[in-house]
Amino acid sequence: MPSKSNFSLITATSVVVANMIGTGVFTSLGFQVMGITSGFALLMLWLLGGVVALCGAFAYSELSVLYPRSGGEYNFLSKIYHPGLGFLAGWISITVGFAAPVAAAAIAFGKYFSSALDLKPYFPEFMGQMNLPVMLSILLVLFLSLLHGTSKHAGAVFQNIMTIVKISFIILLFILGLTYGKSSNIGFLPDKKAWKDIISPAFAISMYFVSYSYSGWNAAAYILSEIKDPLKNTPRSLITGTAIVVVLYMMINFIFLFAVPIPDLAGKIEIGYIFTQKILGHAAGTIIGLIISFLLISSVSSMIIVGPRVYNAIGEDYRPLRWLSHKRHDVPYIAIFFQSFISILFILTSTFEQVIIFVGFTLNLFTFLSVLGVFITRFRQKKNETFFRAFGYPYLPGFFLVVNTWILVYGFIYKPHESLAGIAITAAGLVVYYLSKPKTR
Repeated sequence: MPSKSNFSLITATSVVVANMIGTGVFTSLGFQVMGITSGFALLMLWLLGGVVALCGAFAYSELSVLYPRSGGEYNFLSKIYHPGLGFLAGWISITVGFAAPVAAAAIAFGKYFSSALDLKPYFPEFMGQMNLPVMLSILLVLFLSLLHGTSKHAGAVFQNIMTIVKISFIILLFILGLTYGKSSNIGFLPDKKAWKDIISPAFAISMYFVSYSYSGWNAAAYILSEIKDPLKNTPRSLITGTAIVVVLYMMINFIFLFAVPIPDLAGKIEIGYIFTQKILGHAAGTIIGLIISFLLISSVSSMIIVGPRVYNAIGEDYRPLRWLSHKRHDVPYIAIFFQSFISILFILTSTFEQVIIFVGFTLNLFTFLSVLGVFITRFRQKKNETFFRAFGYPYLPGFFLVVNTWILVYGFIYKPHESLAGIAITAAGLVVYYLSKPKTR
């Protein structure tokens, strides 16, 4: 029976938006312009990444209606292929899939916030790793875990407000750029140079990092069971949230390129700082630091909502892990606090960056298998015309699979040791799977 405290369509959409928009869009452009100098080609790069994300959102919408339960890839792969494969996807989610990105975003928040307000002189380092940015990141994780672990309603309201703030800041940056920015004279029309850039190796390499900036488009699938009217609102939140981010990414990259000359961007990470200083002066560094801090708060918050729902789903199915499924006031509070504990360990040891690289290949593989599952379920149920149909089938899901095949191959070639390590971490989950006895459902 559905709960009255289930997440609304607005909250589900805000979770998708907040999961997607992190620091990637503010840092990756500097590397893209080193090989691509056409404004049209650069915008097409981000548009292509958005189209791929939308293709995934359409596919996950169909799967969410076919298999309406929280858990994302854990749920889909268990139903489509085998419970063991689903468990491996859930194993990655439990160990590092959400805890490490939470730690990464929280650490980034601590660094941006303390630097923006120049607080370091007032808080000298002590206890080795326990410096001010680390303290701030731990406090953020604890605060948000307590908020989401004690009240679903309060957590949802907070998430909605912070996501609105995030969207408003990006729109504000766009307006400031148009108002105070001076044209860098970059070309945005599709000329010969633009098409040459599009077919270049640099475009393909940049696509790998753009796809990372769009990751999170599937966030609503992880909380599906707790969304009001999930058969309607899950597809709506996935597609609407992804579409909003595509528009915002196109806006912010356009204004960065419009207001800042390519040579000033090339090879730089702090694109947001460079842009703000260009249009508002050097004192604006504080402004952009605080802006990015607030952007990261909503990202951490959304992952603290999403991740524990995977833990909860696995706990409902496997006896040794059933402690993860304990709820209070319709909130999987133990799963939330367990994830926060792992995140804080990552923050204190600072090993999360390496772990994210390790599991990146495997996470992309699970997403690939989930979208491939749309073709499998269509074949199995080809006489059933009543369930939700993904828009553009088979072309859009097929396009997603083609692009992600390239990402998987490129990732394995570009980082073979990390990819193999990620596979090894995943394979370790097989031991836990065979030691666990699934509950009878």
